[in-house]
Amino acid sequence: MRREHFELEADNIDWVETGDQPAEPRVVIDFQGPKEALTDRLTDAEGELLEDAETDVTFRLQDPLDDPDATGVVSVTDRITGDFLLELNEDADDVLRFVRAARKYGQSTDDDGGRYSVTIQIDGEPVTTYSKSTFLVYDANGSLLRSKSLIPSGVEL
Repeated sequence: MRREHFELEADNIDWVETGDQPAEPRVVIDFQGPKEALTDRLTDAEGELLEDAETDVTFRLQDPLDDPDATGVVSVTDRITGDFLLELNEDADDVLRFVRAARKYGQSTDDDGGRYSVTIQIDGEPVTTYSKSTFLVYDANGSLLRSKSLIPSGVEL
């Protein structure tokens, strides 16, 4: 699977800047490629779809954070094996804006860690949705950027 086979769309993030009613941020990742390739990655050894707690979502910068054109790679991984389930390129500003919205949404709902959902689709058809409260952001050298990440209170890394 190639990164170009994926498209990412973020919803419910503008309210942070407009002052509208808070809404849970949502990411929809659509895959336009061989269905079996992605379906196999999203399932465990028994053929069951991976659950929320079995996945992690991260963003790894490819450029310095202060670069106005910085990009990076959004990844969804299997928490148990560490295998990449999918990866796609995105603008750093867009991803960091999403993380801020998830943090603010958590504050508006008394969930200090933040909250968001990730829906994975194949050719527009939903396959699975993960409800998440952690989104780790790394710099280009692989160091965790705690202040840019979404980490629930009480969680130690």
